[in-house]
Amino acid sequence: MRLCYLADATSVHAQKWISYFASRGHQVHLISREEPDNNSLSNVTLHIVKPVETIRGVSLLMFVRQVRKVLKSITPDITHAHYASTYGFWSALAMFHPSVLTAWGSDILITPRISKLSMLKVRFALRQADLITCDAQHLAKKMTELGASEQKIALVCFGVDTRKFAADKRDPDLRSRLELHEDALLVISLRRLTEVYDVEALVRAAPMVLARVPEARFVIAGCGDQRTYLESLAELLGVAHGVRFVGMISNDDLPRYLASADVYVSTSLSDAGIAASTAEAMACQLPVIVTDVAENRDWVRDGEGGFVIPPRDPEALADRIIRLLRDESARRTFGAVNRRIVQERNEYSTQMEKVEHMYREVIRRHSGLGQR
Repeated sequence: MRLCYLADATSVHAQKWISYFASRGHQVHLISREEPDNNSLSNVTLHIVKPVETIRGVSLLMFVRQVRKVLKSITPDITHAHYASTYGFWSALAMFHPSVLTAWGSDILITPRISKLSMLKVRFALRQADLITCDAQHLAKKMTELGASEQKIALVCFGVDTRKFAADKRDPDLRSRLELHEDALLVISLRRLTEVYDVEALVRAAPMVLARVPEARFVIAGCGDQRTYLESLAELLGVAHGVRFVGMISNDDLPRYLASADVYVSTSLSDAGIAASTAEAMACQLPVIVTDVAENRDWVRDGEGGFVIPPRDPEALADRIIRLLRDESARRTFGAVNRRIVQERNEYSTQMEKVEHMYREVIRRHSGLGQR
């Protein structure tokens, strides 16, 4: 198949999806406003389409004309846009069919509430797509409320490569590189440092954990507009010595960090399906503590694979972290349960094989409509 994606070329999640089909031998093109900062898109023809600056700002019409021109030169069998309110909207304006749209979560759950214009853009993107994928039932329900046809929606997870994310990727030198004692018990968070992910709850839980488990240490990854505030909060609470803010971790390094940790935490206030980092931690056989939002309870078995706690509750979070750090046997048992769940329900290759079948079916249907 000749496939054309419209997506952020710098996004690891988009890169994973696109790279799979390139590795399968399909002819893959990517239209993006952003240039990738690495060489992760091998065997992919990249088309950078920049917004056209005018006296009145960015001309949407001229930008879409550029996208259409690229599509005309490629003549793909199908297009696939990621994120409804941006690339999905631009794909809809290009009016190319057949087209697939993947909703990520915030583009459906948050963006439409920003303004009436944002709502209209998302609605238009959903109506124009021939197939829509998402990774959660509640997200599918919200899209039907926004006007999407229920018959066009399919549930597909982004998937985890369980060969890459596995317990055997443990890095024995990670603690020393982070200037931590070799016996430190690591609690890791990978969510962005923005308000919606409430990493503040983890920082506020840290004093309670350290009072009971002095050898605990917190590795907080990610970037965001709250980083300076969170670093100052750790200082104010007297736990800066026990917290490492490590910034963005590359996708290649993630397995080493996760496999070397003891407990994974997600304090998010909103999610679509299971967060990619949560699934990756589960694949690395970590016990996980997640907030009771979205469909986390469908993935994390409370008391079997980890714990599901109320959002914005540092006390509950601290209690569960302490319980896990004090019980090595439970950590091993919970981790084994989690890896099995990911292998059965969220294996990367299985999910992408499902998408490949969907592509062929959408192309077949569209071809049939054209012949009638």
